[in-house]
Amino acid sequence: MERVSNSAQQNAPATQGCTDAQGKLPSCAPLANPYVPYQSERPDAYNPAKGIVRGTMYPGLDLPFMGMVNQSELSNTLMHQIQSLSFATTELGLYLDTHADDDEALDLFNRYRELYGELMAEYEAKRGPLTMQQAGANGSYDWVNDPWPWEYKANDKEG
Repeated sequence: MERVSNSAQQNAPATQGCTDAQGKLPSCAPLANPYVPYQSERPDAYNPAKGIVRGTMYPGLDLPFMGMVNQSELSNTLMHQIQSLSFATTELGLYLDTHADDDEALDLFNRYRELYGELMAEYEAKRGPLTMQQAGANGSYDWVNDPWPWEYKANDKEG
């Protein structure tokens, strides 16, 4: 990488004497002014399967990078249902952090949380523990027993 000469730095008064030799943001770097919109009360929400591929549960926060939109949804396997519900409860939980009085969001959070627990129990009954936290629940630590959850062929292609 080519270093900027002192004379070139003198031609740029805003960064005069500004170096990055320590690998840190220089103290003379210009400030940025970020804008983060405040989420409205009781916003519309995507279903979990759409929310996970869009990266948000809320259409109002769905701002595709460079206009690229992911329209496809995950397959309807048990694993993808679990992933979608995990994402949805996390998103709703973050919303509830700032909107704790939204009863509709709380009800939806609790419905998704309960369904998530049911699907996790169903998955673990069929294939064993999905998380390390559940690995010791039956009295022995069986987290590393094969097959791993992502080994679709060994899991009847139902990943």
